[in-house]
Amino acid sequence: MLKVMNELEQVWTQKLSEARVKAQDSGRADVAEYLALRATNDLIRQTSVEWLLNSLIEIAAEANRRSATITIETENKHRFEFRNASLAGSLCRLRQGVRCLTVEAGWTRTPADGFMRGGALAVARITHFGISKHNAELFLVQLNNLPNWFSVDKNGKRELFDAKNLQEHFRVFTD
Repeated sequence: MLKVMNELEQVWTQKLSEARVKAQDSGRADVAEYLALRATNDLIRQTSVEWLLNSLIEIAAEANRRSATITIETENKHRFEFRNASLAGSLCRLRQGVRCLTVEAGWTRTPADGFMRGGALAVARITHFGISKHNAELFLVQLNNLPNWFSVDKNGKRELFDAKNLQEHFRVFTD
């Protein structure tokens, strides 16, 4: 199944590239510009989601080297619901005994999936099983032409989310 999905993504990328060239050749610079922007944004999204999940995996792997016995599960073709939108992306789940920390990250892919609110390129959800007060919602947005993850609290206050914040979520998971 994963092979089929990877092939589908490769074909989709190729078709978008061909459509961009065709639009440019036919004088439709607006369409070509849109398709180029979409390709750029998809690369930013993918890279940012990979950073988030790989950083969490690195933190857990380091703890395992110190005998933590954390089980790491990943799913690269993951779909989940987020605020009335259907997102496609990836999942990382850490388990240690009855504790579980889950990070889901992705973005809408088709018009039927809904739309990304607040200018977000992607979103992520961090879930602490049984400790919901530590759950978090993250939004990937461009700030000064750079992608940044931001956590948003219940009052709508945004705060930059970085590796230190991820370490803190891991600490909550292991304590």
